This record gives sequence, structure tokens and C-alpha cells, in this order.
Amino acid sequence: MHWILGVTYREDESRIRRGNGAEVMSTLRRLTLNLLRQNTTSKASLRRKHKIAALDDQLRSELIEGI
Repeated sequence: MHWILGVTYREDESRIRRGNGAEVMSTLRRLTLNLLRQNTTSKASLRRKHKIAALDDQLRSELIEGI
């Protein structure tokens, strides 16, 4: 999972250091990674799904609702 987070979200390059911000962002990244993995409507890579979800409101709502 560490490699996937590093490649998809560039987690190793994150500059969040203060307080518990790094832990919160890590949790959010893992949550979104699991939501993207559960979505089987597209056969795109996780990185591609992440980029599509950033631009497509419909896909984002599908991911959140779990359709």
C-alpha cells in the first residue's frame, strides 16, 4: 500500500508537517484509495481514476455513494 500511495498521491513528497495534519491527510488518502478500488465501472488505473474524479462530479458522487 505504501508504494501505491507514494505513486498515486505522491505521499512521500508531502510537505505537511505541523500538528496532526500529516496523519489526517494520510487517513484521507487511504480512504480515497479504498473508494477508488471499490469502483469497478472503469478499468482505468488508480492514478487515472483519481484524476477523473477530480474533474467529474458524477464519478465523485458515485464513489461517495458506493454505486
